[in-house]
Amino acid sequence: MLVVDRHGRLVRVNDAARLVLPAAASGVRLREQVPDWLSDAHQQITETTPPGAAGDLPHGDIGGRFFEAHPTVSVEGDVVWWLVDDTDRRLAESALSDTRKRSEVLSQASSTLLSTLNVPRCMEVAASMAVEHLAEAAVLVAPPQGRRCPLTYARRGGPVVQTTRQVDVSGVPGLAEALQGFPPVPARWINPDEIPDWLLPEGFAGPVGSVIVAPLPGHGVPAGALVLLRAGTEQAFTEGEEVFARLFAARAGAALSAARLYSEQATITATLMRDLLPPALHTVHGVEYAGSYRASRDHERVGGDFFDVHPGAGPTEETLVVLGDVAGKGLDAAVLTGKIRNTLHALLPLAEDHQYVLTLLNGALLTSHHTRFATLVLASVRRRAGRVRLRLTSAGHLPPLIVRNDGTVEEAATRGTLVGALPSVTASTVETVLAPGETCLLYTDGITEARGGPLDDEMFGEDRLKRALAECAGMPAEAVVERVQMLAAQWLGSGRHDDMAAVAISAPRTGALTVVDGRAGSGRTGRSRQ
Repeated sequence: MLVVDRHGRLVRVNDAARLVLPAAASGVRLREQVPDWLSDAHQQITETTPPGAAGDLPHGDIGGRFFEAHPTVSVEGDVVWWLVDDTDRRLAESALSDTRKRSEVLSQASSTLLSTLNVPRCMEVAASMAVEHLAEAAVLVAPPQGRRCPLTYARRGGPVVQTTRQVDVSGVPGLAEALQGFPPVPARWINPDEIPDWLLPEGFAGPVGSVIVAPLPGHGVPAGALVLLRAGTEQAFTEGEEVFARLFAARAGAALSAARLYSEQATITATLMRDLLPPALHTVHGVEYAGSYRASRDHERVGGDFFDVHPGAGPTEETLVVLGDVAGKGLDAAVLTGKIRNTLHALLPLAEDHQYVLTLLNGALLTSHHTRFATLVLASVRRRAGRVRLRLTSAGHLPPLIVRNDGTVEEAATRGTLVGALPSVTASTVETVLAPGETCLLYTDGITEARGGPLDDEMFGEDRLKRALAECAGMPAEAVVERVQMLAAQWLGSGRHDDMAAVAISAPRTGALTVVDGRAGSGRTGRSRQ
C-alpha cells in the first residue's frame, strides 16, 4: 500500500510495499520512486477521472512482477494505492491461451495433413505448417532411398522446395537416430554451429541459433524426421516449444505414414488391376473389335463380367474371343474372372476345339476353392476373302446376336451348360459368316436385365436390344457397343444394375463386292454341330 498526498508526495509505505519498492520513502515525490505507469495513473486521478472508471485498472511491471493498482481517494485529497500482484493469474491465462492455440494448431494439422493421401503433397503441407507455427525454417527429411534422401525445405515467407539429394545425415546431431525411430535428442544438446549447409533452406537468414530435431513416428516404420531452425537473432526454442514440436511431428508422421501406406496399396492394386480390367480392343487381322464394360457399382472398376480377345498366330490367324459372366459382383467375382481368363489363356493352343477347352476349364473350376460358377461364350474368328467366319459356342450364356446389312437381327443357335457347377459341361457350336459391314454382338445379361424405363421396374429385354441393334446396321463395331451401352444406361437412369459387358465383332467394309459360289451375296450361312 502507498499513500500519496495531493501534492504527489509519499505519505506512507507499508511493509509489503517496501518489499516491492525498497527505495520508496515518505516525503519523496511519487514519480521518483515508482515506474512511469503508476505515476502517470496518479496524475490522471488527481486531474481527471478515477482510473478504471472507463476502462482497465492501471497495471504494469514492478521488479519483474505484474501488478494492478487500485486507487482510493480520501476527502482530503490523499490517494491510497493498493498494489495487487497479478503475475500468477496472468501467467496462468497466458499458459491457457498458449495451450488452446497449440491445441487448435494440432487439430488443424491433423485435419489438413490427413486430408491428402499424396505423399509429396503431405510433406509440403507439413513443412509449410511447421514454419507457420513453429520456426523460421523447417526441413522434412524422408527415409533414405538408397544413398539419397527426399528433402522438403520451407522458409517463412518463401516457397516450399522438394528435392532428392545424397546427404550425410550423421553430420546432424540426432538426425540419424530420428530417421531410425529412436527418441529425440534434446535441443540443448545440439550445437547450432555444427549444422551443415545442406540442411539450410535457400534464403535462410543465418547463422543458426537454435535447432530441434524431431522424429516422425509412423505405423511400425519411421516416417522420417522434422528439423526446425531459428536464426541467432531470434529467441531460442523453449522447453514448451520443444514439446509442442514433438506433438506436431507425431501428427505429421501419422499422416505421412497413412499417405505412404495408401500409395503402396494403390500401386499394388493398380498392378493387380491390370490383369482384371477389360482390355482395350482394336482391329486384329482385318477384323474390327470393340468392347465396353460397366461395373454394377459406379465406384468399382471390376466385377463379374469380362471379355478378352486373343489374336491367333500361324497360317489360320484365328482369333479367340471370350465373353463371360461370373456369379456375383464386386471384387470377389473379379478374382474368379481373373482365374478364368488366365486358364483360358493357357488353353489357347487348344482353342480350335471349343468343347475341349470348356471341359478343361470346368474341371479347373470344380477343383478350385471358389464356389462360384460362370457362363461363357466363345467365338473363333478369322477373315477370308473379305468375309469374317465365326465359330460360336455358348456355355450357359445368352446366344450372340448377328446384325445383317439389311437390319435383320439373327440369334445364333448355340446352347450349353454353365461351367464350374456340374461334373461335365455340354455345348453346341454354330458357324456363320459376316459380310462386310455386318456385326456379331456378344453381351451379358446385365444389359437385357437392366431395370428401369418409365415405371423404373421394367427390364430392358432382348426384344428391345434387337430393335436397337437393327438400327445399327452397317455401323462399325465401336459405334455398335457405344449405342447399346448408351441405351441401357438411359433405360436404367439412376437405378441399380448388374455388371454390363458387350463385345462387337465386325467385318469392315471393303468397298468391293464379294462373290461366293459364283453369285454376289451377303455370305450368310449357318450350321450347328454337337
